Amino acid sequence: MKLYLDTSQPTVVIKLDERYYEWEAGRDLAKHLLKYIHDKLQENNKDWRDLESITFMSGPGSFTGLRIGATVVNTLANQLGIPLYNHRGEEVDLIMPEYGRPANITPPKK
Repeated sequence: MKLYLDTSQPTVVIKLDERYYEWEAGRDLAKHLLKYIHDKLQENNKDWRDLESITFMSGPGSFTGLRIGATVVNTLANQLGIPLYNHRGEEVDLIMPEYGRPANITPPKK
């Protein structure tokens, strides 16, 4: 089973093969993303070990959403030993979020 994950917007998109799911995660993304994916796998009588590859929408988009999603897909792909792809279809060792603009880093106050 192939997993596609997009956490770049407030509405999370998950595809498991051709099955499409949307979830209004709000501020619960970090807390419930893995459970949500696992629940959808179970609805299809599958489990983590049934995943064959992961594709991630790496940006641009929400800074926090992309960081959380990238952490989840990087960890899953690594631990399951499966291929990881960015949204352009390029196989990568590690997803790096693409925020669409330079980081707005505040200089230290001291």
